[in-house]
Parts: sequence; C-alpha cells; structure tokens
Amino acid sequence: MDALIYTAMSGAERALRGQQVHANNLANIDTGGFRANMELSAAQAVNGYGYDDRHMSQLQANALSTKPGTMKSTGRDLDVAIAGGGFLTVQSANGEAYTRAGGMVLDENGTLRINGDVVLGEGGPITLPEYTNIAIGNDGTISIQAPGTTTMQVIDKLRLVKAEASELTKNTQGLLVARDGNPLATDPSVVLRPGHLEGSNVSAVEEMVSVMSLNRTFEIQMKLFSATDTMTEAGNRLISGS
Repeated sequence: MDALIYTAMSGAERALRGQQVHANNLANIDTGGFRANMELSAAQAVNGYGYDDRHMSQLQANALSTKPGTMKSTGRDLDVAIAGGGFLTVQSANGEAYTRAGGMVLDENGTLRINGDVVLGEGGPITLPEYTNIAIGNDGTISIQAPGTTTMQVIDKLRLVKAEASELTKNTQGLLVARDGNPLATDPSVVLRPGHLEGSNVSAVEEMVSVMSLNRTFEIQMKLFSATDTMTEAGNRLISGS
C-alpha cells in the first residue's frame, strides 16, 4: 500500500505542476516572440532505508520549444523578425539575455530597447544619433541618414546569436539565457526580416489537449488514492479479525 501511495501522490503532483506550465503558455499566446515552455518529468529515487522500490516524479519545466511563431508584416522601420534560427541580444537587469521579440523602440536618449531592455550591438548598447531615415539590413546592420545629408551611414550591427534549445533556459524575467551562464557567440548566419514581427509559438489547440490529458491523469491518481484506502481498510479488518 505504501508504495502505491507514493506512486499516486507523485503522479498527482506532476499533473498539477504540468497544468501550471501549460497555463503559463496559454497566458502568453499573444506575447510577441514568446517561446513555449515544455513539460518534462523524470523519475527520482526516494532516499532512505527500505525505500528502494519507491520513486517520485520530478518535473523539469525549464525546457522550451524553439519552433517558429507566426510572422506578420508591420512595415515599421524598427521592427525585425528572425527568419529561421537565432536570437536578438539584450542587456537585462540580470545580464546578457536573448529574445525573438523584435519590436524595438527608442528611449529619450536614443537608445534602442525591447520591452524596456537595452538592445545590444556588436559594439555594445546601441544608441542612435538624430536621423531622418533609418534602415535595418537582413544581416542586422543599422544604417541612418543624418539630417542635411543624402547618404545612409552604418551606425552599428545588431548582435545576433544562435543556439540549440537544449543550450537555453529562461531567467526570472522570461528571457532566454545560456544554461552554462556564458554569453553566446555572435553568429553571422542569422538572417533578419526587417519590417516584420514574430508572434508567440504557442499553439492553443496543443496546449488545451495537453491540459485535458493532465486532467484525466490527475483523476486516475485520485482513484488510486481511493483504491488504496479501500485496500488498507480491508487489510486492517483481516489483521484485527473483524
């Protein structure tokens, strides 16, 4: 009975925590550049004498999906989307981080920001002088036309990086960071689509199916609890002779 209780309890907890992962994904279905969290679990042995046949389910919710999201044209000069793999680099409160959100804005000092975080170029934070025209190339090159001039001048280049999903996790801000804590190397193969934005890669249908599956799993674990109670009562009656 004891081993069955561990199994049911662990399964129920895994189902509840898995629902939290999918609920968070659904809450960010309209967040630009959001990468869906993936619900993963692994068996964890219970330490202690006499617990060799008992295992718990340990949820690993920091894996993420890197499949592309829906891309839409905006025509805005400071909007960029990434075609294929790759990420933009920003300076967050917790250090260097990466994102697929490409809706850049200028603050009062002319510094490029994404959702409040400073956008990094190959030379550091990108601050633009006064300009009358701006263009961002497919390779991340930022060119401007200064007032009183007729030619475009290269100012900086967006720092574009690439990494596999297994090399990335999310920080407390929801931004992507390298698992080993080291900055990713600049990758010249990353291609941008200026004037576009990429949406979240969350599929509402897939998330709802996963939630319903977890609900059924939780119900099964609760039935196991009830079965355990019934078997324990029957065992007690046999022992007591009643």
